[in-house]
Amino acid sequence: MSEHDTGPGEWPTVRVPVEPVQAVMEADALDAAARHSGLAVRGPLFGVAAQDQDAGRRWQVTVEVTHGCPQQARDALNSLFWFRAKDEAKSRQERRALLAAVARLEKEPVDELTVLGTRYRVVRAEEYAAVDSRGGIETPRPTDPEPLTPDWSPAARGPLVDDGLALDPDAPLSPLQAAERVALRPLAYSGTRFPAPVLADSARAVESHPDVLLMPAAFLIVERTEDGPWSPGSGLQATAHDARRTLDFALTWMEPRLRGLIPHDADRTVDARRPPAGTTDEAATALKAFAKAADRLRAGRCDEVEAHGTIYRIARSRRLLRWGPDGPEGPRPSDTSAHTPTALHPPLDEDGAVRFDRTPDDDPAS
Repeated sequence: MSEHDTGPGEWPTVRVPVEPVQAVMEADALDAAARHSGLAVRGPLFGVAAQDQDAGRRWQVTVEVTHGCPQQARDALNSLFWFRAKDEAKSRQERRALLAAVARLEKEPVDELTVLGTRYRVVRAEEYAAVDSRGGIETPRPTDPEPLTPDWSPAARGPLVDDGLALDPDAPLSPLQAAERVALRPLAYSGTRFPAPVLADSARAVESHPDVLLMPAAFLIVERTEDGPWSPGSGLQATAHDARRTLDFALTWMEPRLRGLIPHDADRTVDARRPPAGTTDEAATALKAFAKAADRLRAGRCDEVEAHGTIYRIARSRRLLRWGPDGPEGPRPSDTSAHTPTALHPPLDEDGAVRFDRTPDDDPAS
């Protein structure tokens, strides 16, 4: 075992796996690295991390790092504070502090604020996937977490992405994790397809946030037709099974309705496996193709199916969060949002009662 005490931009603590499970995961990661030597960078994702006063360099994810623009993460933080004020505040003073934060988030694109002694920051992560020499995106690894008994019911709920995730740049790493982390430190955008401000911000981030923290893998559906490029077909899921279940629902319920094979107003129990009465022979044949593809997903850990000329794959997504002397990187000046701050919930009074007779501008806490 070898260890190195580090600061930002230096070598992380490295520990050689000695437990059998850890050793298998390390070997699995090594095999994956040999098969997938390239990277496909999709772009930034945003969330919120919190740091208590006595936490050292450690932060905690409070809003999952899955949002497509900074304002979506701010809106999620707005809702987090509003519901905490409504349902959890233990005093008027605590509720006032939470509502003051809500009022500010309703009016300003705030990327950092301190509430009740805890520091909250909108954080930015780079989403990427490993690819092989033919451009194939990496699929789940044998050692990625899976439920012991897969639940395929539409009402099933798996773990949330980033639930309880601690961001600790000083946490020990396996040799391969440390090597990957160091190898990705210089990662920056390049090429003519990026605007000059984006390229400049990316190069600047390598200097201002020289270290990187690799977040746990997440999973999503990607799809393509014939030899076209892969495109995302879902949001991130915590496990590969959650992504497969999402694809099963898409193939049997959503796609048939989008393609007019099942009426939009059909009973929700009607799907490709249970077509409605009066289905034409042509529609029945098309539905069987969707059902057959979905059934293959349920026959073991299947990660790729084809239906009606579209290939659907369960992809393994990674996220890289840059880290500097003051912690995780926040949004860059060139990151844009699709909308501006706004009120998301009705006002609350100091006792936690919803005041539908007021607008946010009338509320004293604002």
